[in-house]
Amino acid sequence: MTGPFPGCDPTRGNRKATRMSRKTKRGSREPCSRFPEGPGTVARLGALTVLLLAATFVATACGNEAGSAPEAGVAGPTTSPEPTTEEVTTMEAHPYVGMWVTADNRIRQELLPNGRYDEARGQRESAYTGRYEVTGSRIEYWDDTGFTADGEFDGDVLHHAGYVFYREGSESHREAGTG
Repeated sequence: MTGPFPGCDPTRGNRKATRMSRKTKRGSREPCSRFPEGPGTVARLGALTVLLLAATFVATACGNEAGSAPEAGVAGPTTSPEPTTEEVTTMEAHPYVGMWVTADNRIRQELLPNGRYDEARGQRESAYTGRYEVTGSRIEYWDDTGFTADGEFDGDVLHHAGYVFYREGSESHREAGTG
């Protein structure tokens, strides 16, 4: 088995697999680092990899000016853009802002008036966060990690990603909890 560096065998070395070994010219084995250090590191990793890492670091550290698109080849922000004032006003006007829960209350999704959502699962608070938009009875989600989803409202019931959510405390929620 070949490791990430020429001649390194990840099956050899200590149990924590933080070191590997390789054959020397005389046939014996010597340890080699999984993550090499020293002057040959750049050569082993490749100049392109180092350049991409540096560009990512600079793009992350500097960010973009508000409203500008990222330059070609440079990583942009990883979070969803915040809604505009007009979108916030529209979000406040729709009737779906509030807490939506599954019948067993295991998944809780709060639709905030600013166009953001915060979903908790079991004991894990803020398991998923991102932005959302409502058009009519349809909702579209953009998770901060890049995942997208959609759903459909039917009164106090939300069908989303194979789950059925209920407006917390609604008659539909009470009926679902007893059924």
